[in-house]
Amino acid sequence: MTDSGVTISMFERIGGSAAIDLLVDRFYDRMETLPEAKTIRAMHADDLGLIRDVLKRYLTEWTGGPKLYTPEKGHPRLRQRHLGFAIGDAERDAWLLCMRGAMEETVTDGAARQDLDHAISGLADWMRNRQ
Repeated sequence: MTDSGVTISMFERIGGSAAIDLLVDRFYDRMETLPEAKTIRAMHADDLGLIRDVLKRYLTEWTGGPKLYTPEKGHPRLRQRHLGFAIGDAERDAWLLCMRGAMEETVTDGAARQDLDHAISGLADWMRNRQ
């Protein structure tokens, strides 16, 4: 909350739709190129176009922006949607490596980046379904 009592969403803090689009694009660029991300890249289709769009819509809504995900996909049920993939510490860490690099590159507000990292880290940790 600000002094005026107005809550500013994470979506607004990081720069809105343009920032989400850039963040997701940089995230998948890293996933495609970082050797540490080879395992999680293999969990995706060859063409990342569709999943880029899905993540953009999800993150837009998750950060407090317009509801772009649930009208089409319904409740996210992220763990359920990812149960077919073995996600342990190594996969979580590879995913976070890509996302943190993308955030460093695209989220210029340091405090917002730190808050977003905290929230995304919790989400990534919750997604683990293997030891």
